Amino acid sequence: MTLDQTYRGLRVLDLSENIAGPLACLILADLGADVVKVERPGSGEATRSLPPRWGPESTVFLTVNRNKRSVALDIGTPAGRDAVLRIAASTDVVVESFRPGVADRLGLGFDDFRRVSPRVVHCSISAFGEGPLGHDRPGYDAIVQAFTGIMEMTGDADGRPARAAPSVVDVSTGLWAITSIQAALARRTDGSEAQRLEITLVDSGFFLLCHQVMGFLGTGGFPGRLGSAAPSTAPYQAFRTADGAIMIAAATDRLFERLCTALDLPALRDDPRFRTVADRVRARDALTAAIEERLGTAPSEHWLGRISAAGVPAGPVNDLAAALAHPVTRERALVRDAEPLGDALRTSGLRQLRLPIDTDGSCAMREPPALGQHTAEVLAEVGMPPGKILDLVPDSMTEATVSPL
Repeated sequence: MTLDQTYRGLRVLDLSENIAGPLACLILADLGADVVKVERPGSGEATRSLPPRWGPESTVFLTVNRNKRSVALDIGTPAGRDAVLRIAASTDVVVESFRPGVADRLGLGFDDFRRVSPRVVHCSISAFGEGPLGHDRPGYDAIVQAFTGIMEMTGDADGRPARAAPSVVDVSTGLWAITSIQAALARRTDGSEAQRLEITLVDSGFFLLCHQVMGFLGTGGFPGRLGSAAPSTAPYQAFRTADGAIMIAAATDRLFERLCTALDLPALRDDPRFRTVADRVRARDALTAAIEERLGTAPSEHWLGRISAAGVPAGPVNDLAAALAHPVTRERALVRDAEPLGDALRTSGLRQLRLPIDTDGSCAMREPPALGQHTAEVLAEVGMPPGKILDLVPDSMTEATVSPL
């Protein structure tokens, strides 16, 4: 069995938006599941409208919605709700990201789904959970980064709190969601009942800080903003060179000695201020100044060659363009051409990132669907009479894609 056959025969109903839920469903889709994404008619999922755009679609939407089918239904109407439940009757997994309480008001809560699919795995994703205090708190990645303390620890020491550039909370929440779903599927037997899973951004955010949380629980303290530096060792940060910056990770005493040799700084190695890791952490500013004074005499490539030859971990500080063009990135074959759903790609030249686990490239890379592209097809599959399909999809065709901004 290849990776893309892992969940062949599994049907997933994707009622989620943004990144976390769609990412979890993307992984299931890449692994062979039939993922049906339900979107609002006219505008579609929220990320379809976000810049930047690649052709007719948002790159955010393109990122986490390949290998899916799109159904456009107004779930706020009885007909739309009933159509969703009809699809759900043959569904194994439901993923939703409504604000707590909204799904129940729509008639699309856990109890509604288990009535039509008694063994369904139902995964609900929210910002702060369904408890009385978190229930009504809206939240996105940046809000949770701020709430959990991630932002307060991120940035330069003399700067303001900074948001981590990647959507680390959203992405990690999606990974916890798929882990939870896979565990539930492994537990499921012929006689098992429906399973309800709750995943929150706030839980994921705190777990990203797992060792900082442990440090606080054990010592009562937590690291402040250190830029690229690490609170537990030094030198372990980005250093300026004559033409840019390089990252050096001399985390141990032995690596520090090798670094001093590579930089021709024997006095630094013998300086009592820098004798142990703990000493170097305490004298970080003085150590940084001494190293940068030396590195400023030559360009990055010169120092990377010498430091790497000494067996000290070091690397360039790339921008995204340089990182994607690097030979190591190309060797990993991370970026692959998308496959069209029809005769040609809707988004010309579309390429996408493969899953990190898809190292043999077995998973399909079908382009994300146009809004409502599969509405009539999916409704016919679940036995809806043609007349009712026409009521929901008047022209029996697809919704139009969102126009470019």
